[in-house]
Amino acid sequence: MRLKSVSKNNKSLHITLPSPIKGLNRRDNCISMDVEYAMVMDNYLPLDTKVVLRSGYSKYVEFADPVETLVSYQSGPYLRFFAISGKKIWDITYASEKRVIAENGISSNRFYCSQYKNYLYFVNGIDTPKAFYVDGNGAEHIGSWDFSGDGLNAVNIINVGVSKQRLWFVEKDSLKVWYPQIAGNVSGTLHSFDLSQICRYGGHLVAVADWTQDGGQGIDDLTVFITSEGEVLVYSGSDIENSDDWQLRGSYKISRPIGYECCLQYQGDLVVITEDGYIPLSKALPLNQANTAQIAFSDAIRGLILERTQKYALRAGWQGVIYSRGGYALFNVPVANSFEQHVINTSTGAWCRFTGIRSKCWQTFERRLYFGSDNAVYLFDEGYSDNGAPICGVVEQAYSNLGTELLKKVQMLNPRTKSSAPYSLVIYTNMDMEERDIDYIENIGYTGRRLWNTMKWSSLGDASGAKWSNSGRTTLRSQWIANSSTGYKASIVFKTKTSGNQIEWYETGIRYETGNGML
Repeated sequence: MRLKSVSKNNKSLHITLPSPIKGLNRRDNCISMDVEYAMVMDNYLPLDTKVVLRSGYSKYVEFADPVETLVSYQSGPYLRFFAISGKKIWDITYASEKRVIAENGISSNRFYCSQYKNYLYFVNGIDTPKAFYVDGNGAEHIGSWDFSGDGLNAVNIINVGVSKQRLWFVEKDSLKVWYPQIAGNVSGTLHSFDLSQICRYGGHLVAVADWTQDGGQGIDDLTVFITSEGEVLVYSGSDIENSDDWQLRGSYKISRPIGYECCLQYQGDLVVITEDGYIPLSKALPLNQANTAQIAFSDAIRGLILERTQKYALRAGWQGVIYSRGGYALFNVPVANSFEQHVINTSTGAWCRFTGIRSKCWQTFERRLYFGSDNAVYLFDEGYSDNGAPICGVVEQAYSNLGTELLKKVQMLNPRTKSSAPYSLVIYTNMDMEERDIDYIENIGYTGRRLWNTMKWSSLGDASGAKWSNSGRTTLRSQWIANSSTGYKASIVFKTKTSGNQIEWYETGIRYETGNGML
């Protein structure tokens, strides 16, 4: 933040504020928040030195019914991409060759899936579990799984995980999990492991996951069982049949997890989607050997998450996915009749929110990110429109006193941006926690945009929130825009509604007056 005088009597001042690269903050008081945070950051992604409008999406393959499950499969050279819609499993590896591979014995579009070796398992707690695999000759097979167990009702298997080279099948509405008698088996007899004598808080089992921390000094290869009440049971060892090897490391309490897709494995840690946020186990569990997580995943947006979990924790669609190609992790959140995504830059830990994406599920396939919606699968991070519709971006930067506690009148703003095509911008300041909402202007084509210096500012109906056209394409633009607002602290509001643009915002110059007699 740079402050300098632009007149001899120090009445008119100029300050430069960086763009809010620390991202969305719903934790700190808006009065004392660091100016590099934002109180609102929708569809702008915070990077190391700038904030960037998110990319759009395009239709990949169309369906007649909602797509509620996406899953990818890879075994050697064989790659497959599956969608579940209309109570059928579809192969959508190639969009132009969409085909049904299973439709009998499917009564839901939402499955929970896991691959072990060359077998991909589909379970949902309603239907008999299914397994898909490609054999050594390249032939595809899909059908009911080849497991059985004494007292097991297969249709009650609702989740599946892999840990210690062993499949673990969660039984619905119980604290019982099933595992192959012989580690590594993909068929045969299952034995049960009943956790009801160990769990102190009741509830039912929701997930089993592998927790591996490979830092040389961390705990290694742990199997984690998570219950609906937030009880986490951590076991070491690999042979559950051998009590000398299979040992309970501890029973811990975290916030209640949300849904059966509550676990996200990332860089050796295990992040759990809970009613209190997205929690890395290394941050939550008091294991002496555990490495401390470098990023408390959702601390900065805890207020936003609490708002969502209080209303929508029981709705389907909560899910986390790592998108390495984009450099972020994305958490899908059902909201009212739509969805939003909480997005974290995995390098800096800065958060933002994506809106306007009606996503029922997400999946990566060949390093690209896809989501299922009401009647299609869409390819995300593709182009700069939402399947032809404009992307609405809005950032409300944290309040700043602009370098002085005096009353001030903000007269002009100078956003320094780059863009891939001309675009229109609405930028203005809210003062002292006011909540003005000046609307977007679109740049669909070239209609309605105003080039710099083509008309007098006095002819504008409202100098505050002036709608500005940036005619540059790849060079940094630096142009002053009229503004009119008075107060002690200012928040910059930056809005765009664009189709076909990549917009980068670096910093903003602000010119204002202080002192007596300015009103």
